[in-house]
Amino acid sequence: MKKLLLFAFVLLSNVIIAQKPFSKVLKDTPGVVSFTFRNDFSKDVAGTLDYIKEMGIRNIEFSNLFGKTAVEMRALLDARGMVCTSYGVYYDALTNKTDKVIEEAKTLGAEFVRVGMIPHKGEFTVQQAEAAVKDFNRVGKLLKENGLEFCYHNHGYDFTPYEKSTLYDYLIQNTNPDYVSFELDILWVHQFGQDPLAYLKKYPSRFKLMHVKDLKRGVPVGLDVKTSSENDVPLGSGQINVQAILKQARKSPIKYYYLEDENSNSRAQVPLSLAYVKSL
Repeated sequence: MKKLLLFAFVLLSNVIIAQKPFSKVLKDTPGVVSFTFRNDFSKDVAGTLDYIKEMGIRNIEFSNLFGKTAVEMRALLDARGMVCTSYGVYYDALTNKTDKVIEEAKTLGAEFVRVGMIPHKGEFTVQQAEAAVKDFNRVGKLLKENGLEFCYHNHGYDFTPYEKSTLYDYLIQNTNPDYVSFELDILWVHQFGQDPLAYLKKYPSRFKLMHVKDLKRGVPVGLDVKTSSENDVPLGSGQINVQAILKQARKSPIKYYYLEDENSNSRAQVPLSLAYVKSL
C-alpha cells in the first residue's frame, strides 16, 4: 500500500509540474520566429534547431525553410521533439500558389499560415487594402477548408491614416473573422506611432498570434520615422510596456506568442528576453 501511495504521489507531482504555467502572463513557453536566427539557419539548420531547443524553446514560426523542403524540415523538427505552429509565406505564394502553401503548411504541421507584406509601391492606398481584403477572405476560406487558419502580420505601412483611423483598421474591419485573423507585432505597431495595448482592447477577438519584441529607449517613433533592426533590444529593457500588453493579451484568443529579435546580436538577447517573460 505504501509503494502504491508513493507511486500515486510521484505521478500526481509530475502532472502538477507538467501543468505549471511558464509564467504568470504566459501559459506556455513562447516560441521563436525563424527570422530571429536567420544568419544561423542559413549556415546550419540542424545546429540552429539544437541551439533553440537548448534554450527550452520547442515552437518555431518559420518564414523561410532555408533550402530545406517541408518534408526535410519536418523530419528535423520531429527528431528533436519540436514543432512548427505557423508558416509564413509571401503574398504571391499565398494568392497564386495556394495549393502548394497548403501542402507545405500541413507537411510542417503548422496550424497557421501567415503573410506579412502586402505588395505596394509608394504610399499604401485604400484601393490596395481593398484588394487585399478580397484576397484574404478568399484564401482564408480555402485555408480553413483545409484545416488551417490565415493570419495577417502588420509591419507599418498599414498604419497609413484613413478616415478617422488607419488602413490597418480597414483591413480588420472588412475581413471576415471566420476566415481572417491577425498576428500582432507589437514593435511595429509601437514604432509607427500606434498602441498595441489599444488594439488588443479595440479588437479583442481578432488576434490569434503575437510577435513579442522591444524597441530601444530613446528611439523616435512615428509613421515617417525610420529605424534599424539593431534597435531591437531584450524584452523589458526597451520603451514598450511588454508586461501590460501580455496581461491584456491573456483576455484575447491569442494562441501562440513568438519571440522575435531582428538584432544581429539576437543569440545573446533572446535568452534575456526569455528570462524576462519567465519573471513576469
